Amino acid sequence: MIRTVLIDDEPLSREIVKSYLQSYPDFEVVEECNDGFEGVKAIQQHRPDLIFLDIQMPKINGFEMLELIDDPPAVIFITAFDEYAIRAFEANATDYLLKPFSEERFKKAIEKFMNQKSDEQAKQLAGTMADAPINQERIVVKTGTKVRIIPVRDIHYLEADDDFVKIVTDEGSFLKNKTLQFYEKALDPKQFVRVHRSYLLSVNRITRIDPYQKESHVAVLRDGKQIPVSKSGYARLKEVLGI
Repeated sequence: MIRTVLIDDEPLSREIVKSYLQSYPDFEVVEECNDGFEGVKAIQQHRPDLIFLDIQMPKINGFEMLELIDDPPAVIFITAFDEYAIRAFEANATDYLLKPFSEERFKKAIEKFMNQKSDEQAKQLAGTMADAPINQERIVVKTGTKVRIIPVRDIHYLEADDDFVKIVTDEGSFLKNKTLQFYEKALDPKQFVRVHRSYLLSVNRITRIDPYQKESHVAVLRDGKQIPVSKSGYARLKEVLGI
């Protein structure tokens, strides 16, 4: 049997998918979920072969949910918004169904899934999610069994930390298995500036910029923390700050 999980906050949408799946006796819907948090738990519990995943959902969206899964299954996205199509395919989704979709269109999605090796698809998805950033207003991090949503406005700076990025906020620091380059592309360049190869800094946290040695500087934050600023980083800061 092909284990399937439906993750969509619209019950009618889930009912349509279930009705279409009745034509495929090898598919078994092992759980239905109303949001991304339920989806994470269901995937960890059932280890499905395929998930039907909505993108716009309460709490966390579909892309954010996938970031919390270590070994994601194959994904068919279902959404009412076509603006996410490019990112979905950049993430190597099996298919992208735009609501409302017909049974014939659904059939094509199932055929695509059947023609792919699900284990290879999952590896591709995990590997390429990190290369498909979008401008975001929040960052979802996992600490143990808990999930924390960090509003971007609360971030002081991001620091490279081996294979991780340390996200520093008023409430402490959190590790994310991403790169600074990812967040440099994803975050608003007018608010976050790559001031050093190891630091991405929120300009709203800067109180002053002091000269250091040679052509380098240090940015002094509200809490007194000093962040090194390289020559090229200083040029970027001046451009953003208009100085």
